[in-house]
Amino acid sequence: MTDFLDKDALEYHQNGRKGKIAIRSTKPCITQMDLSLAYTPGVAAPCRAIAENEEDVYQYTARGNLVAVVSNGSAVLGLGNIGPKASKPVMEGKAVLFKRFADIDVFDIELDAPTADEIVAAVKAMAPTFGGINLEDIKAPECFEVEERLSKELDIPVFHDDQHGTAIICCAALMNALELAGKKMSNVTIVLSGTGAAGIAITKLMLSLGADKERILLCDSKGVIYKGREKGMSALKEQFAIETDKRNLAEALVGADVFIGVSVGGCVTQEMVKSMASNPIVFALANPDPEISYTDIMGAREDAIAATGRSDTPNQVNNVLGFPFIFRGALDVFASGINEEMKHAAVKALAKLTREPVPDSVLRAYNMEALSFSRDYIIPTPFDPRVLTWVAPAVAEAAVKSGVAQIKTTFDVDEYREHLNTLLGPIQNFMQLFINRARSARPTLVFPEGVSDRILKASNIITQEGIAQCVLLGDEQQIREKAESLYLPLDNICLLNPLKDEHYSKYADELYAERQRKGMTRTSAHDMLKSRRHYGLMMLKNNVVNGYLGGVTRAYADTALPVLQMIGLKEGVKAATGLYIIFCDDSPVLFADAAVNIDPNPEQLAQIAISSAEMAQMLGMEPRVAMLSFSNFGSNNHPHCRKMKEATQIAQQLRPDLNIDGEMQADTAVDPWLADNIFDFSSLGGKANVLIFPDLNSGNISYKLMQRLGGHEAIGPILLGTAKPINVIHRGSTVNEIVNLAALTAVMASRG
Repeated sequence: MTDFLDKDALEYHQNGRKGKIAIRSTKPCITQMDLSLAYTPGVAAPCRAIAENEEDVYQYTARGNLVAVVSNGSAVLGLGNIGPKASKPVMEGKAVLFKRFADIDVFDIELDAPTADEIVAAVKAMAPTFGGINLEDIKAPECFEVEERLSKELDIPVFHDDQHGTAIICCAALMNALELAGKKMSNVTIVLSGTGAAGIAITKLMLSLGADKERILLCDSKGVIYKGREKGMSALKEQFAIETDKRNLAEALVGADVFIGVSVGGCVTQEMVKSMASNPIVFALANPDPEISYTDIMGAREDAIAATGRSDTPNQVNNVLGFPFIFRGALDVFASGINEEMKHAAVKALAKLTREPVPDSVLRAYNMEALSFSRDYIIPTPFDPRVLTWVAPAVAEAAVKSGVAQIKTTFDVDEYREHLNTLLGPIQNFMQLFINRARSARPTLVFPEGVSDRILKASNIITQEGIAQCVLLGDEQQIREKAESLYLPLDNICLLNPLKDEHYSKYADELYAERQRKGMTRTSAHDMLKSRRHYGLMMLKNNVVNGYLGGVTRAYADTALPVLQMIGLKEGVKAATGLYIIFCDDSPVLFADAAVNIDPNPEQLAQIAISSAEMAQMLGMEPRVAMLSFSNFGSNNHPHCRKMKEATQIAQQLRPDLNIDGEMQADTAVDPWLADNIFDFSSLGGKANVLIFPDLNSGNISYKLMQRLGGHEAIGPILLGTAKPINVIHRGSTVNEIVNLAALTAVMASRG
């Protein structure tokens, strides 16, 4: 597994443009006038304005949305002091998370600065560039000094995520866990293992939230930190030493209400958990191996409330719930720092959000019927889109009320929340939501091209992410040899050679019985099933697997034709549909048919429209279906236009509940102004999000131009209308595209 991750991670970072981040211009620079405005002589105007009033730097530059992620590489993840250059991939990763979750731009800064003095001097010198400083992976105790000094000496937010990010998420979860356990922060005994940056910050934040210092027992590798201890002590640890006769972690946990681990995996046993008080709260946050596994916690105590740092157990304490949104709120009010009031606001916002009714969009994302505040839900999930609109406004409002905000206008928290709602839109979360839905169902998918490099890589990701169970068809020895050459594990992946499968003869007899009056002999049926794509379809037909993905080594038609012959269409469906999801600037748009039907007739087009609208509903969209043509609502009587007009009428008669209109030109479909002002009789009521093309030529050309010239991402082709969940993988598909298509296939399979 380590070899697989290493090799895949190296490919991920080096393929295409090196690294994970890039810089793009936010203004046009095409014409001579653009150049004059962007640089000389026009750029002199904002320079003069800022020279006269330094606060204008936020009006005329990117400073207000720019954060420095700063590290000297002295304490990188679990790798230790690997140096600034080796830390750069981590800092770039942090930049990706800032952008992904809060639309904050980042320059990652790796400093060759081993001492606190050098770090402070470097950051102070570059501070005019940035709206905030995120310190990362700097070892203790230097990290404490660096943050404290920079916070005092700079007028922008300075935040050490290893300390305060962990502390904020942990304390939010703890507040909710205490309520469920019927306990209060002020009268519980807390044992904390780990006295690094996170451990100290958690302790300080718990104290500021009302915990009793005399009831917090800190433990390091030498045992309990108590008054009078000499070995392994420091001035920082002395601050938290208490009078106690307990000397090790096991003794400290006897009768304790809370355990928080930010130390090393495996240091807590089930016996230790059994010794704790009733309704014990156990947060084992070491990653990837917690101090004690979730399974062992619950095996030791049914009354326990448990959390880990892992995504495969309930109650994941993940820093991504904090730092993007804390900085978002701080930047948007030009805060001069991040104070205790802002940290408390973030804690309380996360805790309160957990207790709110969970909307259907989040339930659909995780394929759950219900989710509510409980022992298995004490902190929001990392991909809950509501976190942005809860935490950032709370932090911003706290900054304003505590006097550290430098915003010049009146701050309206409701108006700010509305602004945040439009910031990221649905695109960023789209595939993650469907991956989460697939995880809940975890169907079995068969891949006929089991020896393909891309299929092997994709199936490993699909398996590791819990999206589906994978069956790879082919010669087992060949698959194993190829996997070994790619450093890919085959754990929990089923390998099947059709020629050696016990069901081979049974499937061949079934195929012969179905097609003996269509020219097939018993011998040809047996020969046909030597083809892995045909064998995989028979497995699907017999419900041995729940979904089928093939075609990575063949032309689309070569894979689609056997599907239609052997599996066929759903009852009542007259045409299969090849659909692409195109991610435009503000929302996904469905393009159909772009893969299957060369010149569909009106009845087939109506079915394509209905199937595509139903797919949009499955994706959580409210479908607005436009039947495209080169005419608008009868403006041309050409047969091509009449075909789309007739298809519209048929679709409306078959499904009057769906919003389908046409025929119309493409600009009418996607420009609401045209519909509202020129064609005000149209029923669309907004920009169309499902586009039905009159033939394969127009659909295929359009999606490829959008993808290649427009730079828009695409998922597909998604095959609709078949009797079983099947998708044909395009020969040019990347590993990530195959994973995405598998997630959608898994969700389709879960719906039946």
